[in-house]
Amino acid sequence: MIYNEGNTADVPQVDLLTFLFESRHCAAVESTPLHAEADDPSNVITKAKARVLTQQIAHFLRSRYAIGKNGPGKDVVVTLSTGQSGLPCLFFGVVAADGVYSAASPAATADEIARQIGEGDAKVLVCSPDVQALAVAAAALAGMPRENILVLEPKPTMRLANIDATASCSFGKEQLAWRIITDPKELQESRICILYSSGTTGLPKGVLISHANMVAEAFLPAYINRPIWHAWAAAGKPFESRTLAHLPTPHISAVQGYFVNPFYDGGIVYWMSKFDFGDFLKYNVQLRITTFFSVPRIYLALAKHPVVTNQFASLRIAYSGAAPLSREVIESTKFGGDGDGRTLLSETWGASETTGAVTHMAPNRRDVSGSVGALLPNMTMRLVDENDNDVQPGQPGEALLQGPVITQGYHNNPEANIVGFKDGWYRTGDVMQMKGDLLYVVGRRKEIIKYHGYQVPPAELEAILCGHPAIADAAVVGVPAEETEVPRALVALKPHIQLGEVTESEIVEYLGQRVSDHKQLRGGVGFVEAIPRLLSGKIWRAKLPALAGQADNSS
Repeated sequence: MIYNEGNTADVPQVDLLTFLFESRHCAAVESTPLHAEADDPSNVITKAKARVLTQQIAHFLRSRYAIGKNGPGKDVVVTLSTGQSGLPCLFFGVVAADGVYSAASPAATADEIARQIGEGDAKVLVCSPDVQALAVAAAALAGMPRENILVLEPKPTMRLANIDATASCSFGKEQLAWRIITDPKELQESRICILYSSGTTGLPKGVLISHANMVAEAFLPAYINRPIWHAWAAAGKPFESRTLAHLPTPHISAVQGYFVNPFYDGGIVYWMSKFDFGDFLKYNVQLRITTFFSVPRIYLALAKHPVVTNQFASLRIAYSGAAPLSREVIESTKFGGDGDGRTLLSETWGASETTGAVTHMAPNRRDVSGSVGALLPNMTMRLVDENDNDVQPGQPGEALLQGPVITQGYHNNPEANIVGFKDGWYRTGDVMQMKGDLLYVVGRRKEIIKYHGYQVPPAELEAILCGHPAIADAAVVGVPAEETEVPRALVALKPHIQLGEVTESEIVEYLGQRVSDHKQLRGGVGFVEAIPRLLSGKIWRAKLPALAGQADNSS
């Protein structure tokens, strides 16, 4: 069965920069403020200013470093930066120069960044001042000349210069206009961005993202949202998009979620250099933040920290992704309201390979069943079993996707392309279930525990365990037992709970009362100091088997 057939929208066939800067679809006008530093909100980058900066940076990259000189999609520019308001214009400048923007993580090692530089055969490395030493070390390992290491600073005025002070962007009259592209084939096959997967089960893979991908990922949610926002405005409750950039910059949630979507919606992004819980609360108040996307570990803190009171009075729309939210977090998070006292807190589902979320919850719709929303228009899905046969309607299966936001594949990795795609369908690896028009995450195909042929999804058990009053975090892993495997829980207790105050048998019984027989914790419970998680908030499952063997079983 193919889900969501017939739900379509006409996505503009144009390159990303024309879509944002010149098309009638973009809600931002020339005077619209787009970006500012959270600690200096008065110094804003408007749409008009962003256009000039984009073309000035493009000219500098082309004239000094020959980015795009020999054609589009060939010359890679790696960025290594914490949050700053200059990053979006750098991204636009790389695209305008016909280069490829490749984001690296400031949390990575010099070896890991050097590998990324080498894999893309990058010509330039751009960093923020606070990670310059890491950039220099990585460039040296990759054999990149020092003169090709640039530092980007957004204030007091925009500055882009190499570390040897032998080349700098003058931000003068010299500008390079981007190519306007309308050919659908070129738009889909273009390469404007490479984002790297988390690498939880091996080396990170470079996901290729095109003009068509990014335009569709901005247009399709807005296609759903804008009629509702117009209705709110008519009812005297207009929605103004103000978001706070607090997530790491190399992820799709930042590149698409901070560079592109707010621009298209005519909203402003206030940038934090890095996440600080106290500053996050402060800026939400001072800047009257109305919407943001965040990850479960931050929502968990917002739900449970005693200093959180009314700091989110302005918040009207909040989305979560990367991992499931527990029911306790959903019910405990203290948000303001959208005029009727109910902020939308909704989970989404997607990946770098899907240019972000492929599901969406309309701003005027509320769901407390734990779904991740409905499929976006133009996205079709199959749910298949282990033999790639479609499962019966209503049954869980691995999700295969097609649609305009799906990557064309992985950079220089034919093996990953073979594994990741099946007859034109992208294999998500996620086991999903459809109920009505809403999707639910069951678990990861590789993570599903098989107990005598029955499927046990760890995510389901983890969400229940996190509802226990003594448990701060939990992970479930399969362990071998009697020619099968059984679920074993790893739990981290809340700070005020001492080991011994809650026993293994109590936790086993707590879960046992809430799940069917084949999902019982026959592997027991291990107590750990913390559950290993990636920066994205996802459980680092590659570390769980070893941790399961070391965990304390004290009761």
